[in-house]
Amino acid sequence: MLLFVSVFTVDPCCAQPCQNSGLCVSKGSDSYECDCTRTGYYGENCTTPELSTRIRSILKPSPNTVHHFLTHYKWMWNIINNISFLRDAIMRYVLTSRANLVDSPPTYNAAYGYKNWEAYSNLSYYTPTPTLPDAKQVVEKVLLRRKFIPDPQGTSLMFAFFAQHFTHQFFKSDLKKGPAFTRSLGHGVDLSHIYGESLERQHKLRLFKDGKLKFQVVDGEVYPPLVKDVQVEMHYPPHIPEVHRFAVGHEAFGLVPGLMMYATIWLREHNRVCDIMKEEHPDWDDERIFQTTRLILIGETIKIVIEDYVQHLSGYHFKLKFDPELLFSQRFQYQNRIASEFNTLYHWHPLMPDTFHIQQQVYAYPQFFFNNSIVTQHGIGNLVDAFTKQTAGRISGGWNLPPPVQGMAAKVLEHSRQMRYQSFNAYRKRFGLRPYTSFEDMTGDKELAAELEKLYGDVELVELYSGLLVEKPRPGAVFGETMVEMGAPFSLKGLLGNPICSPEYWMPSTFGGTVGFDIVNSASLKNLVCLNVKGPCPMVSFKVPDVQFPSVSSRNSSSDPSGHSEISPTVLLKERTSEL
Repeated sequence: MLLFVSVFTVDPCCAQPCQNSGLCVSKGSDSYECDCTRTGYYGENCTTPELSTRIRSILKPSPNTVHHFLTHYKWMWNIINNISFLRDAIMRYVLTSRANLVDSPPTYNAAYGYKNWEAYSNLSYYTPTPTLPDAKQVVEKVLLRRKFIPDPQGTSLMFAFFAQHFTHQFFKSDLKKGPAFTRSLGHGVDLSHIYGESLERQHKLRLFKDGKLKFQVVDGEVYPPLVKDVQVEMHYPPHIPEVHRFAVGHEAFGLVPGLMMYATIWLREHNRVCDIMKEEHPDWDDERIFQTTRLILIGETIKIVIEDYVQHLSGYHFKLKFDPELLFSQRFQYQNRIASEFNTLYHWHPLMPDTFHIQQQVYAYPQFFFNNSIVTQHGIGNLVDAFTKQTAGRISGGWNLPPPVQGMAAKVLEHSRQMRYQSFNAYRKRFGLRPYTSFEDMTGDKELAAELEKLYGDVELVELYSGLLVEKPRPGAVFGETMVEMGAPFSLKGLLGNPICSPEYWMPSTFGGTVGFDIVNSASLKNLVCLNVKGPCPMVSFKVPDVQFPSVSSRNSSSDPSGHSEISPTVLLKERTSEL
C-alpha cells in the first residue's frame, strides 16, 4: 500500500506576527524573525514599547481628541489664525506629522513583499488570505443605498466633482495589466488630466500660438474642442453625436457633465493666464508661455486643494495654509509614489446623489452619463451654481452607495484581494489607530454590525474598502476616523512633495516673475470660477449654503433635447472608466 503524503509550505509571515511596523523575515516554514529597528518597540513580535515610546503614548492625544479640538473652540482658532508664527508652527506640524507616516522612498509593490530594487524603481506599479465573502454580496448587504443619506457636513456636488476631476490625473489603473499597475507616468499633481498623459496628446490639444490650448466658442463662451477637430482618443458610446464629443486631457472625462465642467474651467484658466504671460513677457515664444503657465496652474491647483478642498474636508476651525517654505528646514523628499491603498480609499461614490438638479430640471443617471449637451445648454455658471446648492451623500456609515455604481464597488473589492491587501484593522494599526474589537465597535450600528458579522464572521477579516465605507462617521462629518487618518498622510505628502514646492522651484522666476507668483498665491476656488465664467459670478462653494432650493420638474428621456436615449447605467459604465 502506497501512502501519499502532501506537504504544504506555509510562510509564517503571512499571519502578520510582527506588530508596530516591525518587518517579518521567514526562517523556514515554521520560524520567523521580526526586525524592530527604529520602530520604538522590541521583543519577539515588536510589541514591547521602549521607554521613550511609553512616554509618547501617554502624552500623545488620540486622533479623535485632536479632531475634536480642531473642530471646536472657534473663538480660540480665530485668534490663532491671525497670529502668523503660531499658525505657521501648527501648519508645519500638520504637514510633517502626516507626511512622515508615508514610506519615502517606497519599499514594496504588489509583486514583492520584501525590499528590492525592482519594487523601488518600477514606476508602472502602484506602491502597496483567508476565505472572504462574495464581493457582490458585500456590496448588496452593507454598502448599497437604501435611501439617500446626505452628508451632515454639508458637502456640495461642487466638491464631489472636484474630487473626481482632480484625483484622476494620478489614479489611472492599467486594468489590462492588472489593478496593481498604473498607466500614469507621474505619481502626483502634474495636470495630465488637462494637458494629456503623453506628449503626443498634449501637442494635439495645443494651439501652438501664445501658449494656448485649442478651444471652440459656443454661444459666446469657450469650451473644449471636438474630437473630430483634434483627433485624440476619448471614451464615448457610439450614439453620442460628434457635436457633443469634447476632447480634453483625460480620455474618460466625457462621462459626466461635472467632469467636463471642471475641464472647461481649467481650459479657460490656462488660456487666461497665457494672455497675462504674453502681456508680461512679449518676447517669450509659444513654448515658454505654455510651460510657465502649466507650472502656474499646478501651483493654483495645490493651493486650492489645501486651502479650500482639504480645509472643507477637515472641518477644522484652524485655517490651513499652503506655504512650501514651512518645510524648507525639515527633512523632506520632493518626490511621490501613489499607493494602491490610496487609490482604493479614494472611491468616494457615496457622494453622488440619486438625481442631479440643474435650473428647474432633474436629470437621472441615464440622462446624465455622457451628456455634454448639459454643459453647453446650461452654461458653466449655472452648473457651478446648481452643484454648489445640491448636497452630496455621506461617505462612511454604510448603505449609501448609488445603485448605478455597484458593479464598480464589487470590482474594487476583487482588485484589493488580487493585490493581497491586509485587513482593515491591520491598516488601522499601521496608521497608529486602535483596532476595532467588534463589528458594532466598528459601525456604531447594531443592524449594520449584524450584516457584517454574517458576511465576515470575524471583525479581523473585514477588508479595507468595505471597512472604510461602513465605519461609523465622526460626529457631523462625511468620513470615519480611518479615512481621514489614513488618507491625509498620502494626500499631503503627494501635494507638498511636488517639485514646485521645493526650494529649487518655489520662487517668483519659476512662475514668470511676480505677476505669475501672485496668481499662484491668490488662487482659490472662488477666484478660479469667477475669473472664468461669463456674467456675474455664481454661488461657488464646497459647502452647500443655507438657501431655499427652487422646485424642480422631472426630466425624462422623451423630453431631452439632446436626443439621448434612456440607456442602462450598467451599459454606460464600461470597465475602462471603472476608476471614475
